[in-house]
Amino acid sequence: MLGTTVMIPTLLVPLMGGTDGEKIRVIQTLLFVSGLNTLLQALFGTRLPTVIGGSFAYVIPILYIIDDSSLQKIANPHDRFIHTMRAIQGAVIIASSIQIVLGFSQLWGVFSRFFSPLGLAPVIGLVGLGLFQRGFPSVGDCVEIGIPMLILLIGLSQYAKNYRPFKDIPIFERFPVVISVLAIWVFATILTGAGAYNHRPARTQSNCRTDRANLISSAPWIKFPYPLQWGPPTFNAGHAVAMMAGVLVSLAESTGGYVAASRLAIATPPPANVLSRGIGWQGVGILLDGLYGTLTGSTVSVENVGLLGFTRVGSRRVVQISAAFMIFFSILGKFGAVFASIPFPIFAALYCVLFGLITSVGISFLQFTNMNSIRNLTIVGLSLFLGISVPQYFDNTLATSGRGPVRSNAGWFNAFLNTIFMSPPLVGMIVSVVLDNTVDVVKAKKDRGMPWWVKFRTFRGDSRNEEFYTLPFNLNRFFPPT
Repeated sequence: MLGTTVMIPTLLVPLMGGTDGEKIRVIQTLLFVSGLNTLLQALFGTRLPTVIGGSFAYVIPILYIIDDSSLQKIANPHDRFIHTMRAIQGAVIIASSIQIVLGFSQLWGVFSRFFSPLGLAPVIGLVGLGLFQRGFPSVGDCVEIGIPMLILLIGLSQYAKNYRPFKDIPIFERFPVVISVLAIWVFATILTGAGAYNHRPARTQSNCRTDRANLISSAPWIKFPYPLQWGPPTFNAGHAVAMMAGVLVSLAESTGGYVAASRLAIATPPPANVLSRGIGWQGVGILLDGLYGTLTGSTVSVENVGLLGFTRVGSRRVVQISAAFMIFFSILGKFGAVFASIPFPIFAALYCVLFGLITSVGISFLQFTNMNSIRNLTIVGLSLFLGISVPQYFDNTLATSGRGPVRSNAGWFNAFLNTIFMSPPLVGMIVSVVLDNTVDVVKAKKDRGMPWWVKFRTFRGDSRNEEFYTLPFNLNRFFPPT
């Protein structure tokens, strides 16, 4: 998740008027709060081994806030950064109420009754497939690092997985990511030190060098993030409404992420009350994002969901320990900055494999449906195609004109709709769930996979749910499954 954690502040902090020092502070804060949110989700949320991290879903609303004329007219860059951060914090705090209310009121669990294997397959598939632009296009930004990383990762995980240099320790099956990242990181450091990028274009240097952006020199040795560290948040109705779109996108992405994680971790699909509980705690996590000032909101880390299947490690205890490491490295700024100096094409090569794995998990849900049915083929095909095509149209329009296709006089309305329709999982969910619940519903009950799915919709529907989803510390006495 370091790729996302570094990329979001790297993209947004300079636009706010921030310096390298403020950028590394935002990175530290985002890593720290991600650790807290991961612990909360693994202990009290869905209890699945999922990592919670920053999300690109909030970028469009954040850019709308950054471009606010009242903030742009602040002449001093530092003051503009602080005031913009406070405005973003206020919007995130208010928008977090959506997931908190939908989750803890069980309304999202009620809505989940409209899900079926047929409806969820495109959603989960698009959680991975919709991120294709962060895969090979980013590998191509530095092919001398990205291509070797991709080849080494596939070679170790698929061809060398049965080779055990140490008896009974499947090193290449469990640690292909760690070994590949370290090896290519060292290779990239050698290329940087040898001067391979000294006279290359600025874009190549920013993607390939391991000493870029003054991250290490700008980082303090020890810095403990704390709530309201940027000052009191400011609240604006338009900013908050725009940010709510990011929260809704996060809701769709996380729903697909939780179901995919349950499948890769060999657990039952999360029952309605567990899914709703997880969304509620994720809303609390977004509230913490706003209080601490992480610059963005939270969602399920898609790359870490893919990692569950890739490493075959699905223990929630492993994720809890990893969350503790995230908190530790965020406090020790120099150590965190060293890891943050890993070139992004290394992460992009990882994404090619991990996002692809998530896509295949979504497709695997179609085994419980009748894919000889023209109805089902139409719904799946249309959901996947529009889930990629519609966001691509919005993205292309934004890239060419600097504005999305929605161009009313209300900036908050533009940011809201542009954010909604730039999300492949949310577009796919709208299309698949609406069609699946309106076209020949009664006749197609068996074709939709409902006989297999219906037993997992309630906590008592499968005896294994007790093992996977019961709250710790005997808390189920106070929060019984509903």
